[in-house]
Formats: sequence, C-alpha cells, structure tokens
Amino acid sequence: MTDKKKHILYVQTSGIDTPKRLYSPFVLGMTAKAMDIDATVYFLGLGVTVVKKGTAETVKEGEFPTLKEIMDQASQAGVKFLVCEQSTQLLHLERGDFIPEAEIVGAATLNDLVLDADGTMWF
Repeated sequence: MTDKKKHILYVQTSGIDTPKRLYSPFVLGMTAKAMDIDATVYFLGLGVTVVKKGTAETVKEGEFPTLKEIMDQASQAGVKFLVCEQSTQLLHLERGDFIPEAEIVGAATLNDLVLDADGTMWF
C-alpha cells in the first residue's frame, strides 16, 4: 500500500480591496509544490474577485511582481485554482469572467477538500 500524497488547501476569502493579503496563498502553494506536496487555492466570497480576468494585473505590492505574475508562476508549478460557484452568483459574476486556470466548482467541493486536506489555511 502506498502513502497518499500530502495536500494543503489555501482558502482565499480576501478580495482585491486587501492586496497585502493576496500573495500568500500563491507563494505558499508554490512552496508546497516544491516540497512535493499538492496545493489548491479555493476562492470563496470576495476572494473570487482575485481570479476575475484583468484584476490581478492591477495588484502590485512593494518590490514584489504583480499578483498576475505570481499567480502565473503558481499555476505553472501545478497549484490548482478552484472558484466557489455560489460566491460568483452572489457577486453577479459569470463563468466567462474568470481566468482560464480557474475552475468553477460547487460549495460542497470546499467541504470535501477541507475534510481530505492534511492542512488548511485561510487568507
């Protein structure tokens, strides 16, 4: 029997109105992937605004690259991006409003992920 691969879930509830809180899930997700740990960022509530097309390009903090650049690096590293469908409806956003890397999923997915993850962090 083989051991199940470790998995960390990062839940992004902060929106683009709080830019200093947005980088951490992506940086930590890339770090997890470098450690051979699966990583998923789940966008919930105002967090869904982070993966709206054209939004991440406008966020830049200090000497860090734009949020879009960090998100691209995280995606290329294999970090998965999941978006809460109910949150998109609450904010009147359509499926086509999001970056292609973002997969729209139901609320039950978050419950399943939390139960299955080896660790969960909220931002």
